[in-house]
Formats: sequence, structure tokens, C-alpha cells
Amino acid sequence: MQIILLEKVANLGGLGDVVKVKDGFARNFLIPQGKAKRATDANLKEFEARRADLEKAQADILVAAQARAEKLQGASVTISQKAGVDGRLFGSVGNTDIAEAFTAAGFEVKKFEVRLPDGAFKAIGEYDVSLALHHDVVVEVKVTVVGEQ
Repeated sequence: MQIILLEKVANLGGLGDVVKVKDGFARNFLIPQGKAKRATDANLKEFEARRADLEKAQADILVAAQARAEKLQGASVTISQKAGVDGRLFGSVGNTDIAEAFTAAGFEVKKFEVRLPDGAFKAIGEYDVSLALHHDVVVEVKVTVVGEQ
């Protein structure tokens, strides 16, 4: 299916690109999320009329993400979990736990922004975590996992 991207989509294209994607990806994700429209003549004309507004909205989102990144630069949180004597956790520390810890510390972080390429943490220690606030804005933060007393 041919679609027009209304915002930058990772590994697909930028604002205004006309790309071909699988029908299910377009129908089930891109179109309902407002990230794309079908590439019909009417939609292409409408997009060109609204292009400046969409570009300004995307620039505003990028500026907001950069401002959040400046606040988060060098930030760290400590999460306590039950752990055994060998330092292994009873359970794990995942995206939700990290997002809640940063939110409690006064930063606005959603769980889908937390990137854990190696999966959840299953041992106590200090970890570097990437927060993807925008496609072009990624900030590194520290998460310390300690055992509960």
C-alpha cells in the first residue's frame, strides 16, 4: 500500500515521503496512530496544503524533546528490589519500573521511551540506560539497582 508519512517514522522515512508498506502495517498501526495517510491524489493535495503546519508541529515536538533531554542529562535514579545474597533479583527491573522511578524523581518519562536492548535487569548494580525521547533525541541516564534490606 502506498502511504504519505505525516511524521518521521524510524526505518521508514521522513515527513512527506511517499512509501510502500505492507497493508497490515498501514491499516493497523500507521493510519490509526495518525502517522500516515493513504497516498491518493486528494490526500496528496491536502498534505501539500498542510505541509508547513505539519513541519512546524514536528519542529515543536523536537524542541520539546531536546529541552527534556537537557533536564535528564546526567540524571540517575535508584531502584530497590528484593534480592538474594548472591546479588540476583527476585524478579527483574524493566521499562515500567525505570519510567516510574524517573517520574517519581520529577522527570516525565514514559515506559516506551526506555530502551533496554539486553532486556530487563536481573541483578543488583549500576546500569546505563538510553531514553529515546524522539527519533533524533536519545539521552543516556544511570539506573542503580540495590537490594532491599
